[in-house]
Parts: sequence; structure tokens; C-alpha cells
Amino acid sequence: MKKNLLIVSLVAGCFMVSSCVSKKDLENCQLENKELTNKYQETQGKLSDANSELAASKVRVTSLEEQLAQTKSAYEALQSSLDKSLTASNQTTVNISKLVDQINESNQYIRHLVEVKSKSDSLNLILTNNLTRSLSKEELKEVDVQVLKGVVYISLADNMLYKSGSYEINDRAAETLSKIAKIIKDYKDYDVLIEGNTDNVPVNTSSAAMKNIRNNWDLSCLRASSVVQALINQYGVEPKRLTAGGRGEFNPVTSNDTEVGKQRNRRTQIIITPKLDQFMDLIDKAPESAE
Repeated sequence: MKKNLLIVSLVAGCFMVSSCVSKKDLENCQLENKELTNKYQETQGKLSDANSELAASKVRVTSLEEQLAQTKSAYEALQSSLDKSLTASNQTTVNISKLVDQINESNQYIRHLVEVKSKSDSLNLILTNNLTRSLSKEELKEVDVQVLKGVVYISLADNMLYKSGSYEINDRAAETLSKIAKIIKDYKDYDVLIEGNTDNVPVNTSSAAMKNIRNNWDLSCLRASSVVQALINQYGVEPKRLTAGGRGEFNPVTSNDTEVGKQRNRRTQIIITPKLDQFMDLIDKAPESAE
């Protein structure tokens, strides 16, 4: 009996000891579990923050990539613009160089024109001086010599040149024409235009000398032609240097309302000009304009 009681007591004691140990372990486990739970929650919070930062970083990366692409595009555009500017600058440099050359050529051409003009003016002055010195005082009353715009005009009164009511050369005009012919022959680089002019009085076709003349156009042309033929046949002027023309009553120097005015308008002009081919040569030598 006592033995059984002892066994029961021992078993009960062991059970009590076992119960005490298990409860303590449980409390420790619960405490540890709580700590782990807290750490887990803390870790989850950190993970959530990290994920948020990662998402934000991805957004920033995307934005930076877009900015990089825009910057690259802008750089390429700037590079292209720079290349074009450099090309244009080089072209501008070439154009400026060409322009400077053309300006220099133009300056040389202008200087040449000035020299030619100065030479022409000097020759015209010498020509007019030589002619006026060769003419007598009486001849100068009926011969007017002027230089206008680089051209020498010798105006001869019709009553000195032609027979009355005719286009035939008057004998007393011979000496004057010979002096003019000498000047023309001395200055071989000039061409000569003989130009007839009349007043506004209609031609008297009833006159025997005028029966084949229709109007003042015919009369002015025939008078100019008579002077040309006299210069060629009597004074040896080279024919190809001469041109005859008539302007009728349509180139007056004054009004035809008075007899004095009509007398002034009835004239023949010997117009001495530099040869046309010389001017054409000057034009051909002109520098080409910039494109």
C-alpha cells in the first residue's frame, strides 16, 4: 500500500514538474514569436518602403532616359546646325573673296573708263581748238562748234553750204569743208554723222531744183548726202567713216515763229563721235556681275 502511494506521488510530482517546464517554454516561445512577428512586420514595412523607392527610382530613370533622348536629339540638331553654319561660313568666305576680286576688277574697269573718258575729252578739246583756229572770223559767223556729252557738233548754216533753194553744195563752202575734212582725216578713231535739218516751211515743189523732192525729209537727207559725197570725192575722207541722215523739220533748236528762228533751224550738223566698236570693246571688257 505504501509502495503504491509512493509511486503515485512520484508520478504526480513528475507530472507537476513537466507541467511547469512546458508552461515556461511556451511563454518563451510566445515571446520569441512576438519578437519575430514584430521583426517581420518591421521588415515588411521596410520592404514596402524599398518597393516604393524602387518604383520612384524607375520613374526617375524613365524620366532621365527621356531627357537623355531629348538632349541627344537637341545635340544632333545643334551639330547639324553647326555643320551647316560652318559650310555657310566657308561659302561666305569664298563669296566674300570673289566679291573682293570683282570689286577690284570693277575698280580697274572704272579707272580704265575714266582714263578713256579723259582721253576722249582731251582729244575733243584739241579737235575743237584746232578746227576753230583754222576757221576765219567770217567762217565762224556761220559755223558753230560745240562739245556736248563727249560728242563734237559742227553746225553749218544752210545759206553758206547750199545754193539757194537747192541741196547742191555752194562754191563758197569749199574752203570751210576742206578744213573740216582735214580735221576728220587727222582724227581717224572717230566716226562722222552728217545730219540735215530744215525749218517747218513746206518744200516748193514747183521749183525746178525741188521737183523730185516730196517734203522736208527728202530735202534734209539729200543735203546731208551732198556733204558726205563732197567730203569723199573732193577731200578724200574714208567713206566707211561717214553716215548721212536727215531729220527734216523735227529737230529744231529754236522756234520757227520768226525768220531768225527758221534760219537757225535750217542747218547741217557734222557730228564727230568715237567709233562705236570702241564702246562695244569697253562693254565686252566689263567685269561680270556676281551671281
